[in-house]
Amino acid sequence: MPPLALVTGGMHRLGAAIAARLAAAGYTLALHKHHAADPAPELAAALADHGTEWHRFRADLGLANEVKGLIPRIVDHFGRAPDLLVNNAALFGEGDWEALTTADLDRMTAVNHRAPVLLAQALVAASPPGNQPAIVNILDQRVANPVPDQLAYSLSKGALFQATRTLAVAFGNRARVNAVAPGLTIITPDYSAAQTGRLAARMPIGRLPTPTDVADAVLFLASAKATTGQTIFVDGGASLAPLGRDFVYLERD
Repeated sequence: MPPLALVTGGMHRLGAAIAARLAAAGYTLALHKHHAADPAPELAAALADHGTEWHRFRADLGLANEVKGLIPRIVDHFGRAPDLLVNNAALFGEGDWEALTTADLDRMTAVNHRAPVLLAQALVAASPPGNQPAIVNILDQRVANPVPDQLAYSLSKGALFQATRTLAVAFGNRARVNAVAPGLTIITPDYSAAQTGRLAARMPIGRLPTPTDVADAVLFLASAKATTGQTIFVDGGASLAPLGRDFVYLERD
């Protein structure tokens, strides 16, 4: 029977790249999305090419009751708990310490930290002893060298970084918990082509990571049977020295 993976935020952007890589590796997929949506074209093609069995699951990860119900819904649909949980879904927002509000903290913490922890808890509870599911949290390279930008987001990712190690200890041999910390991976319209080139040149290895690079690291951790509590930085080496600011503020035109 093919292994089953839940990828949160798995229909688009980085989540879609991770899901496509898992499809190529033979996984059955439970793909989560906040709103009803079709898979990104590249993911849809991968699902078709590999004949992947998959199903979409809608849930608002900001609502604890919907988070707690997600794993049971997947068990009801597939008849078993996932072998792999990829906590990819996240909120991102601007704001420094002066602009920080209680609402910002609550919103980012709920989706970026609380939901992954609750999903991990639910997965381990639903998995028979001996199954040892793998959990992979998607972080951000800034957890190594914090920046003052997007403060609520940065704090929530820092909390998930610590949760990765703590849950690895708490679950013991019931589950393996690891993380991938990407650098600048999805280039948005906020970046010019020239800025992106300068940022790539600034990386120790002279390149920025791609979604495929991140997906490859997720797949490795899914099968790394002797590895738990670890974070792999897939960032071109950005985390090796403080950058001082978020990428979007560096090397601007």
